[in-house]
Amino acid sequence: MLGLDREIVEHKLPLLLGATPIRQQLRRMKPEVALKIKEEEEKQWNVGFVAVANYPQWVANIVSVPKKDGKVRMCVDYRDLNRASPKDNFPLSHIDVLVGNIAQDTFFSFMDGFSSYNQIMMLPENREKTTLITL
Repeated sequence: MLGLDREIVEHKLPLLLGATPIRQQLRRMKPEVALKIKEEEEKQWNVGFVAVANYPQWVANIVSVPKKDGKVRMCVDYRDLNRASPKDNFPLSHIDVLVGNIAQDTFFSFMDGFSSYNQIMMLPENREKTTLITL
């Protein structure tokens, strides 16, 4: 799968000491939403974003978010994993400050590549923590 070179950056998921793995149970969803999720899963499978995980300790549910064009954005409910992870001490800037900063500039750009959040690869030993349950 394409993405940023692992020599440059890899994403690591540290856990708090004593964190207990949680396997979420598959949630029910409407058949028409399930069909759209299945289509999105196939796309992600075909481009190598997802792979089969055997006997994972951490399992998270899919959360479907409807888009204006009738499609579904496939998100994952990582709240349990987030609770088991140490908190970063990097406060985010206020949106009004960020907008004010770019308002003074002559040029600015915005890029939204296809699933660009998949460009940073997960450290191989941490991939199991991001297991999602599918239909």
